[in-house]
Amino acid sequence: MSTPKVPQTKKPGGMTVREAGQKGGETVKNKYGPEFNEPIGRKGGKATKLAHGHAFYEDIVKKGGKKGGEATRDRYGPNFYEQIGQKGGQRVKQLIEEGKRAAAASEEAEQRKRAS
Repeated sequence: MSTPKVPQTKKPGGMTVREAGQKGGETVKNKYGPEFNEPIGRKGGKATKLAHGHAFYEDIVKKGGKKGGEATRDRYGPNFYEQIGQKGGQRVKQLIEEGKRAAAASEEAEQRKRAS
């Protein structure tokens, strides 16, 4: 399904095949605009879907998610998840408090409106 990644070495004064491809892609994008590649990509996506089916994409997503999670763990360390969890929890708590205050203010305004 996927080919093994082979490290690409640079030739003295040259560039890797990947760098050359990126440079060519940027040149085409700058010359014709980003819309130029849209129909090409759409055709490729349809052909891939017909050839491999739905399971192929599920497999890519699973591998991509795992790979991304591992990269994040390696970059920031395991404590990173604890820190962002704490921040998320604090934000949820803050939003709940704001919601309660807004509901109380609304109820108070409604009562004043009925009293007048």
